[in-house]
Amino acid sequence: MGTIHARLAHVGIYAHDMPLLERFYTSVLGLVVTDSGKARSGMDLTFMSSSPGNHHQLVLVSGRPDTAGFNPINQISFMVDSLADLREVHRRALDNGATDMRVTSHGNAWSCYFKDPEGNTVEAYLDTPFHVPQPHGEPLDLTKSDTEILRETEAACRADPGFMMMEAFQKSLATRLEA
Repeated sequence: MGTIHARLAHVGIYAHDMPLLERFYTSVLGLVVTDSGKARSGMDLTFMSSSPGNHHQLVLVSGRPDTAGFNPINQISFMVDSLADLREVHRRALDNGATDMRVTSHGNAWSCYFKDPEGNTVEAYLDTPFHVPQPHGEPLDLTKSDTEILRETEAACRADPGFMMMEAFQKSLATRLEA
């Protein structure tokens, strides 16, 4: 039996207020609506993407039940291309009513976490060239320059006994996946 390498392709979430979440995700993350319509079940669907190669990365589905204060979604994560993009998502999220903002360096990634208008946790992040065992988190100051952030992250990572360059970690992981 061959090895399967599954890749997460998209996430679908139930929504109370479809137009509110559509505005939020288009304004904050630059997603665009690729399609929308009604499923046979009667639920409204809105498909959204930021990539011409992906018809949808996020699907909004009407009919979210009252979960009595518990949200089964731990987080929805979106990768960005640069620290400048991460700073822009941070600004846009706050401008569009995001709450519970938290900016973190995981050593292997720089992340910005926030709640969307319906309380779903969203993460925008980009990878660093470093690996440290996870979980790992420390505050990240996005007002610093890219050079300062890179230098501080590298110093913190190198102080961790499990530090390695990401390339070495990826090579090790590839070997494990082939086994």
